[in-house]
Amino acid sequence: MKTKKALFIHVGLALLLILAFGAQAQAGNTYKLGLSLAITGPTSDAGNPYSKGVEDYIKYVNDEKVLGDDKVECFIRDDQYKTDITKRNFEDYLDMGIVLYLNYSTGSTLGLKRDFEEEQIPVIPASFHAGNLVDSHYIFLPIASYSSQMVTLAEYVVANHKGDTPKVAMFIHPSAFGRGPVEDAKKAVKAGLKMDIVEVVEHGKDLDNTATLKRLLNKKVQYVICHTVQSPVATLLKDAQRLGIAAKTFGEKGKITFLGAHYTGGNDLIALAGSAAENYFWTTSYTLTSVKGEGTDFQLALAKKYGRDEKAANSHNYTNGIMVAQVAVEAIKRAKADGKEITRKSLYEELLAMHGDRSYDPKTTVAPVTYSETDKEGVDKLQIYRVDGGTWKAVGEPIESVFMKKIK
Repeated sequence: MKTKKALFIHVGLALLLILAFGAQAQAGNTYKLGLSLAITGPTSDAGNPYSKGVEDYIKYVNDEKVLGDDKVECFIRDDQYKTDITKRNFEDYLDMGIVLYLNYSTGSTLGLKRDFEEEQIPVIPASFHAGNLVDSHYIFLPIASYSSQMVTLAEYVVANHKGDTPKVAMFIHPSAFGRGPVEDAKKAVKAGLKMDIVEVVEHGKDLDNTATLKRLLNKKVQYVICHTVQSPVATLLKDAQRLGIAAKTFGEKGKITFLGAHYTGGNDLIALAGSAAENYFWTTSYTLTSVKGEGTDFQLALAKKYGRDEKAANSHNYTNGIMVAQVAVEAIKRAKADGKEITRKSLYEELLAMHGDRSYDPKTTVAPVTYSETDKEGVDKLQIYRVDGGTWKAVGEPIESVFMKKIK
Protein backbone atom coordinates (compact mmCIF):
# COMPACT_ATOMS: atom_id res chain seq x y z
CA MET A 1 0.00 0.00 0.00
CA LYS A 2 2.78 2.37 0.93
CA THR A 3 4.55 1.63 -2.35
CA LYS A 4 1.36 2.33 -4.36
CA LYS A 5 0.75 5.52 -2.38
CA ALA A 6 4.30 6.72 -3.01
CA LEU A 7 3.88 5.91 -6.70
CA PHE A 8 0.68 7.96 -6.90
CA ILE A 9 2.45 10.88 -5.20
CA HIS A 10 5.38 10.74 -7.66
CA VAL A 11 3.02 10.53 -10.65
CA GLY A 12 1.01 13.44 -9.28
CA LEU A 13 4.12 15.56 -8.80
CA ALA A 14 5.29 14.69 -12.29
CA LEU A 15 1.96 15.76 -13.74
CA LEU A 16 2.08 19.01 -11.80
CA LEU A 17 5.59 19.70 -13.10
CA ILE A 18 4.50 18.96 -16.69
CA LEU A 19 1.51 21.28 -16.32
CA ALA A 20 3.69 23.98 -14.78
CA PHE A 21 6.25 23.78 -17.58
CA GLY A 22 3.45 23.73 -20.15
CA ALA A 23 1.83 26.81 -18.63
CA GLN A 24 5.21 28.55 -18.59
CA ALA A 25 5.77 27.71 -22.24
CA GLN A 26 2.26 28.85 -23.12
CA ALA A 27 2.75 32.12 -21.24
CA GLY A 28 5.28 33.25 -23.86
CA ASN A 29 7.92 35.94 -23.58
CA THR A 30 7.64 39.42 -22.10
CA TYR A 31 9.34 42.31 -23.92
CA LYS A 32 10.13 45.38 -21.87
CA LEU A 33 9.87 49.05 -22.84
CA GLY A 34 10.41 52.18 -20.74
CA LEU A 35 8.79 55.63 -20.81
CA SER A 36 9.90 58.68 -18.82
CA LEU A 37 7.84 61.87 -19.15
CA ALA A 38 6.18 64.83 -17.43
CA ILE A 39 3.01 63.39 -15.95
CA THR A 40 3.16 66.28 -13.46
CA GLY A 41 4.90 69.65 -13.60
CA PRO A 42 5.64 71.74 -16.72
CA THR A 43 4.01 70.42 -19.93
CA SER A 44 2.02 67.81 -17.99
CA ASP A 45 -1.01 68.95 -19.98
CA ALA A 46 0.65 67.08 -22.85
CA GLY A 47 2.52 64.42 -20.87
CA ASN A 48 -0.44 63.18 -18.86
CA PRO A 49 -2.68 62.14 -21.80
CA TYR A 50 0.43 60.96 -23.68
CA SER A 51 1.24 58.50 -20.87
CA LYS A 52 -2.37 57.26 -20.91
CA GLY A 53 -2.15 56.63 -24.64
CA VAL A 54 0.97 54.49 -24.22
CA GLU A 55 -0.47 52.65 -21.23
CA ASP A 56 -3.79 51.87 -22.90
CA TYR A 57 -2.31 50.64 -26.17
CA ILE A 58 0.08 48.29 -24.35
CA LYS A 59 -2.88 46.94 -22.33
CA TYR A 60 -4.76 46.44 -25.59
CA VAL A 61 -1.85 44.55 -27.16
CA ASN A 62 -1.73 42.15 -24.22
CA ASP A 63 -5.50 41.79 -23.77
CA GLU A 64 -6.11 41.18 -27.48
CA LYS A 65 -3.04 38.92 -27.87
CA VAL A 66 -1.66 41.02 -30.73
CA LEU A 67 1.67 39.22 -30.21
CA GLY A 68 0.12 35.83 -29.53
CA ASP A 69 1.22 34.46 -26.17
CA ASP A 70 3.98 37.07 -25.88
CA LYS A 71 3.38 40.23 -23.91
CA VAL A 72 4.77 43.75 -23.68
CA GLU A 73 5.52 45.46 -20.40
CA CYS A 74 6.08 49.22 -20.45
CA PHE A 75 7.46 50.89 -17.34
CA ILE A 76 6.09 54.44 -17.04
CA ARG A 77 7.56 57.00 -14.65
CA ASP A 78 7.00 60.70 -14.04
CA ASP A 79 10.14 62.85 -14.45
CA GLN A 80 8.42 66.23 -13.89
CA TYR A 81 10.21 67.55 -17.02
CA LYS A 82 13.58 67.35 -15.22
CA THR A 83 16.49 65.88 -17.18
CA ASP A 84 18.31 64.55 -14.11
CA ILE A 85 15.25 62.50 -13.14
CA THR A 86 14.84 61.35 -16.74
CA LYS A 87 18.44 60.10 -16.75
CA ARG A 88 17.91 58.14 -13.52
CA ASN A 89 14.73 56.60 -14.92
CA PHE A 90 16.51 55.62 -18.13
CA GLU A 91 19.38 53.99 -16.25
CA ASP A 92 16.93 52.04 -14.08
CA TYR A 93 15.08 50.88 -17.18
CA LEU A 94 18.33 49.59 -18.68
CA ASP A 95 18.85 47.49 -15.54
CA MET A 96 15.31 46.14 -16.02
CA GLY A 97 16.21 44.92 -19.51
CA ILE A 98 14.28 47.26 -21.84
CA VAL A 99 14.73 46.71 -25.59
CA LEU A 100 13.33 50.10 -26.73
CA TYR A 101 12.96 53.43 -24.93
CA LEU A 102 10.28 56.12 -25.19
CA ASN A 103 11.62 59.51 -24.11
CA TYR A 104 9.78 62.84 -23.84
CA SER A 105 11.32 66.31 -23.73
CA THR A 106 13.68 68.07 -26.12
CA GLY A 107 16.13 68.89 -23.32
CA SER A 108 16.42 65.33 -22.03
CA THR A 109 16.56 63.84 -25.53
CA LEU A 110 19.50 66.10 -26.37
CA GLY A 111 21.03 65.53 -22.93
CA LEU A 112 20.89 61.73 -23.20
CA LYS A 113 21.84 61.48 -26.88
CA ARG A 114 25.32 60.17 -26.09
CA ASP A 115 23.86 57.62 -23.66
CA PHE A 116 21.58 56.32 -26.39
CA GLU A 117 24.57 55.93 -28.71
CA GLU A 118 26.62 54.10 -26.09
CA GLU A 119 23.78 51.75 -25.22
CA GLN A 120 22.81 51.30 -28.89
CA ILE A 121 19.13 51.38 -28.01
CA PRO A 122 16.37 52.64 -30.32
CA VAL A 123 14.58 55.69 -28.89
CA ILE A 124 11.27 57.29 -29.89
CA PRO A 125 10.80 60.65 -28.13
CA ALA A 126 7.80 62.95 -27.78
CA SER A 127 10.08 65.77 -28.93
CA PHE A 128 10.09 66.37 -32.69
CA HIS A 129 13.15 68.66 -32.53
CA ALA A 130 15.22 68.22 -35.71
CA GLY A 131 18.40 68.67 -33.65
CA ASN A 132 17.68 65.34 -31.97
CA LEU A 133 18.78 63.65 -35.20
CA VAL A 134 22.12 65.46 -35.54
CA ASP A 135 25.02 63.03 -34.85
CA SER A 136 22.51 60.40 -33.77
CA HIS A 137 21.85 56.89 -35.05
CA TYR A 138 19.29 55.66 -32.54
CA ILE A 139 16.68 58.44 -32.22
CA PHE A 140 13.55 58.10 -34.36
CA LEU A 141 11.07 61.00 -34.46
CA PRO A 142 7.42 59.83 -34.54
CA ILE A 143 6.34 62.49 -37.06
CA ALA A 144 7.70 65.43 -39.06
CA SER A 145 10.07 67.64 -37.05
CA TYR A 146 9.13 71.01 -35.57
CA SER A 147 11.30 72.54 -38.30
CA SER A 148 9.30 70.75 -40.99
CA GLN A 149 6.09 71.93 -39.34
CA MET A 150 7.16 75.57 -39.09
CA VAL A 151 8.52 75.66 -42.65
CA THR A 152 5.34 73.95 -43.93
CA LEU A 153 3.22 76.62 -42.20
CA ALA A 154 5.43 79.30 -43.74
CA GLU A 155 4.97 77.71 -47.18
CA TYR A 156 1.22 77.66 -46.60
CA VAL A 157 1.27 81.38 -45.79
CA VAL A 158 3.26 82.19 -48.94
CA ALA A 159 1.02 80.02 -51.14
CA ASN A 160 -2.22 81.56 -49.85
CA HIS A 161 -1.23 85.18 -49.20
CA LYS A 162 -2.59 87.82 -51.56
CA GLY A 163 -0.45 90.87 -52.24
CA ASP A 164 3.21 91.69 -51.67
CA THR A 165 5.69 89.52 -49.77
CA PRO A 166 3.96 88.43 -46.54
CA LYS A 167 5.37 89.84 -43.31
CA VAL A 168 5.57 87.19 -40.60
CA ALA A 169 6.49 87.10 -36.92
CA MET A 170 7.35 84.00 -34.91
CA PHE A 171 6.06 83.52 -31.37
CA ILE A 172 8.23 80.88 -29.73
CA HIS A 173 9.01 79.14 -26.46
CA PRO A 174 12.15 80.53 -24.71
CA SER A 175 14.10 77.25 -24.92
CA ALA A 176 15.90 74.89 -27.32
CA PHE A 177 12.47 73.43 -28.06
CA GLY A 178 11.22 76.84 -29.23
CA ARG A 179 14.34 78.14 -30.93
CA GLY A 180 15.19 75.02 -32.91
CA PRO A 181 12.98 75.62 -35.98
CA VAL A 182 13.68 79.36 -36.30
CA GLU A 183 17.03 78.90 -38.03
CA ASP A 184 15.53 76.41 -40.47
CA ALA A 185 12.74 78.86 -41.30
CA LYS A 186 15.39 81.52 -41.97
CA LYS A 187 17.31 79.06 -44.16
CA ALA A 188 14.13 78.42 -46.16
CA VAL A 189 13.78 82.16 -46.77
CA LYS A 190 17.41 82.32 -47.96
CA ALA A 191 16.72 79.34 -50.22
CA GLY A 192 13.93 81.25 -51.95
CA LEU A 193 10.81 81.11 -49.80
CA LYS A 194 9.34 84.55 -50.43
CA MET A 195 8.52 85.63 -46.89
CA ASP A 196 9.78 88.39 -44.62
CA ILE A 197 10.47 87.28 -41.03
CA VAL A 198 9.99 90.63 -39.29
CA GLU A 199 10.50 89.58 -35.68
CA VAL A 200 11.03 86.54 -33.47
CA VAL A 201 9.26 86.92 -30.12
CA GLU A 202 10.33 84.71 -27.22
CA HIS A 203 7.42 84.88 -24.85
CA GLY A 204 7.82 85.15 -21.10
CA LYS A 205 5.23 84.55 -18.41
CA ASP A 206 3.40 87.80 -19.18
CA LEU A 207 -0.37 87.64 -19.05
CA ASP A 208 -0.80 90.57 -21.45
CA ASN A 209 0.56 90.69 -25.01
CA THR A 210 -0.96 94.08 -25.88
CA ALA A 211 2.37 95.84 -26.42
CA THR A 212 3.76 92.98 -28.51
CA LEU A 213 0.70 92.76 -30.73
CA LYS A 214 0.55 96.54 -31.31
CA ARG A 215 4.25 96.55 -32.20
CA LEU A 216 3.78 93.76 -34.73
CA LEU A 217 0.81 95.55 -36.30
CA ASN A 218 2.88 98.73 -36.61
CA LYS A 219 5.47 96.64 -38.47
CA LYS A 220 2.71 95.52 -40.91
CA VAL A 221 2.86 91.90 -39.70
CA GLN A 222 -0.13 89.91 -40.98
CA TYR A 223 0.85 86.43 -39.79
CA VAL A 224 2.19 85.04 -36.52
CA ILE A 225 3.51 81.47 -36.57
CA CYS A 226 3.64 79.98 -33.07
CA HIS A 227 5.95 77.30 -31.75
CA THR A 228 5.44 76.81 -28.04
CA VAL A 229 2.74 75.19 -25.87
CA GLN A 230 -0.96 75.90 -25.62
CA SER A 231 -1.26 78.29 -22.65
CA PRO A 232 0.77 81.25 -24.01
CA VAL A 233 -0.90 80.85 -27.41
CA ALA A 234 -4.33 80.97 -25.78
CA THR A 235 -3.37 84.20 -24.00
CA LEU A 236 -2.04 85.67 -27.25
CA LEU A 237 -5.27 84.81 -29.11
CA LYS A 238 -7.49 86.24 -26.40
CA ASP A 239 -5.49 89.48 -26.39
CA ALA A 240 -5.76 89.72 -30.18
CA GLN A 241 -9.52 89.19 -29.95
CA ARG A 242 -9.83 91.85 -27.25
CA LEU A 243 -7.89 94.33 -29.39
CA GLY A 244 -10.02 93.50 -32.42
CA ILE A 245 -7.01 92.53 -34.56
CA ALA A 246 -7.60 88.80 -35.05
CA ALA A 247 -8.23 88.01 -38.71
CA LYS A 248 -11.60 86.44 -39.52
CA THR A 249 -10.41 85.31 -42.94
CA PHE A 250 -6.97 84.09 -43.94
CA GLY A 251 -4.57 87.00 -44.43
CA GLU A 252 -7.23 89.66 -43.75
CA LYS A 253 -5.64 93.05 -44.37
CA GLY A 254 -4.86 95.10 -41.26
CA LYS A 255 -5.41 92.07 -39.02
CA ILE A 256 -3.28 89.12 -37.90
CA THR A 257 -3.79 85.48 -38.86
CA PHE A 258 -2.36 83.05 -36.27
CA LEU A 259 -0.86 79.66 -37.04
CA GLY A 260 1.00 77.10 -34.94
CA ALA A 261 2.87 73.78 -34.76
CA HIS A 262 1.90 70.57 -32.94
CA TYR A 263 2.10 71.48 -29.24
CA THR A 264 0.34 74.83 -29.72
CA GLY A 265 -2.99 73.33 -30.74
CA GLY A 266 -5.48 70.59 -30.02
CA ASN A 267 -8.71 70.61 -28.06
CA ASP A 268 -6.95 71.99 -25.00
CA LEU A 269 -6.25 75.20 -26.92
CA ILE A 270 -9.95 75.62 -27.75
CA ALA A 271 -10.81 75.00 -24.10
CA LEU A 272 -8.30 77.65 -22.98
CA ALA A 273 -8.93 80.28 -25.66
CA GLY A 274 -12.66 79.80 -26.23
CA SER A 275 -14.03 81.83 -29.14
CA ALA A 276 -10.62 83.51 -29.58
CA ALA A 277 -9.34 80.25 -31.09
CA GLU A 278 -11.68 80.67 -34.08
CA ASN A 279 -9.77 80.75 -37.39
CA TYR A 280 -6.51 79.55 -35.79
CA PHE A 281 -4.50 77.40 -38.22
CA TRP A 282 -2.52 74.46 -36.85
CA THR A 283 -0.49 71.56 -38.17
CA THR A 284 0.36 68.05 -37.00
CA SER A 285 0.73 64.60 -38.53
CA TYR A 286 -1.85 63.09 -36.18
CA THR A 287 -5.48 62.36 -36.93
CA LEU A 288 -8.01 64.22 -34.79
CA THR A 289 -11.21 62.80 -33.34
CA SER A 290 -13.18 65.67 -34.89
CA VAL A 291 -12.30 64.24 -38.32
CA LYS A 292 -13.92 60.83 -38.66
CA GLY A 293 -11.91 57.84 -39.80
CA GLU A 294 -10.47 54.45 -38.88
CA GLY A 295 -7.88 55.93 -36.52
CA THR A 296 -10.50 58.06 -34.75
CA ASP A 297 -12.80 55.06 -34.28
CA PHE A 298 -9.96 53.01 -32.81
CA GLN A 299 -8.81 55.78 -30.46
CA LEU A 300 -12.28 56.43 -29.05
CA ALA A 301 -12.93 52.70 -28.63
CA LEU A 302 -9.59 52.29 -26.83
CA ALA A 303 -10.33 55.18 -24.47
CA LYS A 304 -13.76 53.73 -23.71
CA LYS A 305 -12.36 50.23 -23.14
CA TYR A 306 -9.95 51.52 -20.49
CA GLY A 307 -12.24 54.07 -18.85
CA ARG A 308 -10.72 57.35 -20.01
CA ASP A 309 -12.73 60.55 -19.72
CA GLU A 310 -13.82 62.57 -22.74
CA LYS A 311 -10.96 65.06 -22.43
CA ALA A 312 -8.28 62.37 -22.59
CA ALA A 313 -10.13 60.40 -25.26
CA ASN A 314 -10.17 63.39 -27.64
CA SER A 315 -6.66 64.68 -26.91
CA HIS A 316 -4.15 64.63 -29.76
CA ASN A 317 -1.53 63.92 -27.10
CA TYR A 318 -3.41 60.72 -26.22
CA THR A 319 -3.17 59.94 -29.95
CA ASN A 320 0.54 60.71 -29.82
CA GLY A 321 1.06 58.25 -26.97
CA ILE A 322 -0.94 55.54 -28.73
CA MET A 323 1.07 56.02 -31.91
CA VAL A 324 4.57 55.71 -30.40
CA ALA A 325 3.44 52.53 -28.64
CA GLN A 326 2.04 51.26 -31.95
CA VAL A 327 5.38 51.79 -33.68
CA ALA A 328 7.29 50.02 -30.88
CA VAL A 329 4.93 47.03 -30.93
CA GLU A 330 4.99 46.88 -34.72
CA ALA A 331 8.80 46.65 -34.63
CA ILE A 332 8.50 43.72 -32.18
CA LYS A 333 5.84 42.06 -34.33
CA ARG A 334 7.98 42.32 -37.46
CA ALA A 335 11.11 41.04 -35.72
CA LYS A 336 9.12 37.99 -34.54
CA ALA A 337 7.77 37.43 -38.06
CA ASP A 338 11.33 37.62 -39.42
CA GLY A 339 12.43 34.96 -36.94
CA LYS A 340 14.65 37.28 -34.93
CA GLU A 341 15.26 37.34 -31.20
CA ILE A 342 13.75 40.50 -29.70
CA THR A 343 16.74 42.66 -28.85
CA ARG A 344 17.71 46.32 -29.14
CA LYS A 345 19.60 45.45 -32.31
CA SER A 346 16.75 43.57 -34.00
CA LEU A 347 14.22 46.33 -33.21
CA TYR A 348 16.67 48.94 -34.52
CA GLU A 349 16.95 46.96 -37.75
CA GLU A 350 13.18 46.66 -38.08
CA LEU A 351 12.71 50.42 -37.63
CA LEU A 352 15.33 51.16 -40.30
CA ALA A 353 13.49 48.81 -42.68
CA MET A 354 10.16 50.64 -42.28
CA HIS A 355 9.95 52.17 -45.76
CA GLY A 356 8.70 51.40 -49.25
CA ASP A 357 6.40 48.39 -49.17
CA ARG A 358 7.40 47.91 -45.51
CA SER A 359 6.20 51.34 -44.38
CA TYR A 360 3.75 51.21 -41.46
CA ASP A 361 0.31 52.82 -41.34
CA PRO A 362 -0.93 53.02 -37.72
CA LYS A 363 -4.12 54.85 -38.84
CA THR A 364 -3.56 57.37 -36.02
CA THR A 365 -1.51 59.51 -38.41
CA VAL A 366 -2.41 61.20 -41.71
CA ALA A 367 0.23 59.22 -43.63
CA PRO A 368 2.39 56.13 -43.07
CA VAL A 369 5.47 55.95 -40.85
CA THR A 370 8.69 55.59 -42.83
CA TYR A 371 12.26 55.27 -41.55
CA SER A 372 15.63 54.53 -43.14
CA GLU A 373 19.33 55.09 -42.52
CA THR A 374 18.98 58.62 -43.94
CA ASP A 375 15.45 59.50 -42.80
CA LYS A 376 14.44 59.18 -39.16
CA GLU A 377 11.40 61.49 -39.25
CA GLY A 378 8.51 59.04 -39.09
CA VAL A 379 5.52 60.65 -40.82
CA ASP A 380 6.66 63.09 -43.50
CA LYS A 381 3.26 64.58 -44.30
CA LEU A 382 1.35 67.14 -42.24
CA GLN A 383 -2.30 68.08 -42.08
CA ILE A 384 -3.35 71.71 -41.78
CA TYR A 385 -6.31 72.09 -39.41
CA ARG A 386 -8.40 75.19 -38.67
CA VAL A 387 -10.80 76.05 -35.86
CA ASP A 388 -14.21 76.50 -37.45
CA GLY A 389 -17.29 76.83 -35.24
CA GLY A 390 -15.30 75.75 -32.20
CA THR A 391 -14.13 72.51 -33.87
CA TRP A 392 -10.95 71.45 -35.65
CA LYS A 393 -11.55 70.85 -39.34
CA ALA A 394 -9.04 69.61 -41.90
CA VAL A 395 -7.97 72.10 -44.56
CA GLY A 396 -7.22 70.32 -47.82
CA GLU A 397 -5.16 67.15 -48.05
CA PRO A 398 -1.99 66.30 -46.09
CA ILE A 399 1.05 68.11 -47.44
CA GLU A 400 4.83 67.82 -47.25
CA SER A 401 7.38 70.65 -47.02
CA VAL A 402 9.18 71.47 -50.25
CA PHE A 403 11.86 73.70 -48.75
CA MET A 404 12.98 71.31 -46.00
CA LYS A 405 14.37 69.08 -48.75
CA LYS A 406 16.30 72.05 -50.13
CA ILE A 407 17.90 73.10 -46.85
CA LYS A 408 18.81 69.69 -45.37
